[in-house]
Amino acid sequence: MNLTDSLGRKINYLRLSITDRCNMRCFYCMPSVGVVDKGHKSVLSYEELLLIAETAVKLGIEKIRITGGEPLVRIGVVGFLERLAAIPGLQHLAVTTNGLLLEEMASDLYRAGVQRLNVSLDSLNPETFGKITRGGDLKKVLAGLDAAERAGFPPPKINVVTMRGVNDGEILDFAALTLTRGNPVRFIEYMPAIKENGWQRYCISGSEILERISTRYPLEEVDRGIFSGPSRDYRIPGAQGHIGIITAVSGHFCSECNRIRVTSTGKAKGCLFADEATDLIPWLRPPDREGLEKVLKEVVMSKPERHGITQDGYHHKNFNMSQIGG
Repeated sequence: MNLTDSLGRKINYLRLSITDRCNMRCFYCMPSVGVVDKGHKSVLSYEELLLIAETAVKLGIEKIRITGGEPLVRIGVVGFLERLAAIPGLQHLAVTTNGLLLEEMASDLYRAGVQRLNVSLDSLNPETFGKITRGGDLKKVLAGLDAAERAGFPPPKINVVTMRGVNDGEILDFAALTLTRGNPVRFIEYMPAIKENGWQRYCISGSEILERISTRYPLEEVDRGIFSGPSRDYRIPGAQGHIGIITAVSGHFCSECNRIRVTSTGKAKGCLFADEATDLIPWLRPPDREGLEKVLKEVVMSKPERHGITQDGYHHKNFNMSQIGG
């Protein structure tokens, strides 16, 4: 079944958050203090998350990405992923993680049926990494990347939120990483979430990132795969991995957006930066498959044409990225 929105965009991708908790405190994602974890009753059970996934796949969703917070901190996640992977019609199951627990969990995730991993990694410098994550251990993340490949995964995608004055001095280092490793490295423009003022100072455009890389390395464009998402992909000739550029601020890809998302508390959104969200709880407690199918269709049909972020400002309410599942 094809699922399309009011603008004719094919919607085949669900980002499903299973927790708002995280074992890091990246400054662009959540504040250092004052974060209140959602209570046990507020967060959807695995049965409820599975019902959402099954209903979405029935409607036409082909790819599901599990996010958080940090999804690997939730107890029982491997068994849940195994059940997700068994949903008839689901073609692609992926997980986004910060990588801290990946070394010990990679083999279990692979056996559960996860097909792809994305790892958030914003610096290759231990000191800078510690400042961005407020205490994260870079060595554990790098060990997790290697463990994932040993377990059988294709080289995990590395997501780099590029921030001027913070880690933009490492753009060439990350580009060079693709010469010797097969990991795709995706540079993501900084997007405003929790910062009300001065967020523009962190922004560095995708075109500037490409320009910087091009001063050192020639680049050739790479065809995107069917589930590759919004990045524009390039390769340094002869490199094992490739480079992706995600321009959420300077070059909107909203006209090609194929996703909806559901938070760990059951709020469905057609856009990460939309203030409006649909509460799915009434169709989950008690379970109502027909009602859930109808409301998910409504979420798709009400998907906005585009978000309101530009390099000059934005209109959405501030939020913690960890509570949405960015």
